[in-house]
Amino acid sequence: MSLKDDLTAVERSLDNLARTVGKLEAQLGTGLDIRRVRSDTDHLRESLGLLKQSAAAGRPARPGAATHEMVPISDAPYNSALWTDAQDEGLGSRNGHAP
Repeated sequence: MSLKDDLTAVERSLDNLARTVGKLEAQLGTGLDIRRVRSDTDHLRESLGLLKQSAAAGRPARPGAATHEMVPISDAPYNSALWTDAQDEGLGSRNGHAP
């Protein structure tokens, strides 16, 4: 199955889910539980739309499929001069007292 076929199948399944949730809503009323299911269904539809846009633009949708270059980061300690004016845990000041 192609990517387009898979996306279309998911879209059909979501349409079926939305119809079924609508039927449940008619039977059960608009309580908190059914509103959550309706909201989740709507979020799935939005997410699928974003996924389709990404696929159409040719952006990778899978981890590891990115075309970005890996940047190595050294395990060597940083130069301590980088931290001269830094505050510990966001508290304190140069004289060691909290503001």
